[in-house]
Amino acid sequence: MESSGTTRRQATRQRLYEAAVTLIAEKGFSATTVDEIAERAGVAKGTVYYNFKSKTELFEELLRHGVGLLTASLRAAAEESEERSGTRVEALDAMIRAGLAFIDRYPAFTQLYVAELWRTNRAWQSTLLVVRQEAVAVVEDVLLDAVRGGELSEEIDIPLTAAALVGMVLVAALDWQAFQPERSIDEVHSALSLLLHGRVSGH
Repeated sequence: MESSGTTRRQATRQRLYEAAVTLIAEKGFSATTVDEIAERAGVAKGTVYYNFKSKTELFEELLRHGVGLLTASLRAAAEESEERSGTRVEALDAMIRAGLAFIDRYPAFTQLYVAELWRTNRAWQSTLLVVRQEAVAVVEDVLLDAVRGGELSEEIDIPLTAAALVGMVLVAALDWQAFQPERSIDEVHSALSLLLHGRVSGH
C-alpha cells in the first residue's frame, strides 16, 4: 500500500505536469519559466525543484508520464478485445478508439508530443524515442499476432505499419480537435476504422 506521503507527491507531480503541459503548449518550452509552472500549479517554486532537478527534467518526466498513459490505454484496449474473443484486427480497431479517447482527454499533451517528435536538438530526444517505441511496440505486437494468425498479409512491414497507425491516429485526432471539433469521437473513429479495414477504395 502506498503511504500518504507518496500519494501526496504523486498528486503534486500530476499538478506540475498539467501546469507545464498547458504553459509549454501555449508558449513553447524556452519561454516557459519554472516560476510560471509553480504559479499555474498553485505551489511554491521550491516544490518544483523538490520534485525535479530542472525544467528539462520536469519536461522529460512529463513526456515519459504522458506517453506511458497512452501506452497503457492502448494495451488495455487490446487486452479487453482479446477477453471478448475478438480478432486481432478488432483489437487494432479498439486501440484506434482508445488513442482517440486519450487525445480527446489530453489535447495539449498530444500537441506537444507531436511537435517534439520533429525536433532533433532537444536534451530529451533519447527519452522521447524510447517512450515512442514503447507505444508503437504495443501496436507491433498485435500486428505480429494478426500476421501469425493469418488475419493480415505476411507482406506487411510491421514496424512501419505500426508507426503509420499511431501516426494516423495522432494527426487525425489533432485535425479533429483543431478544425472539426463539432464531430463526435464515433464519427472520427468510424472514418479511421474504414482505413484500417481497407474499405476506402470501394472494392
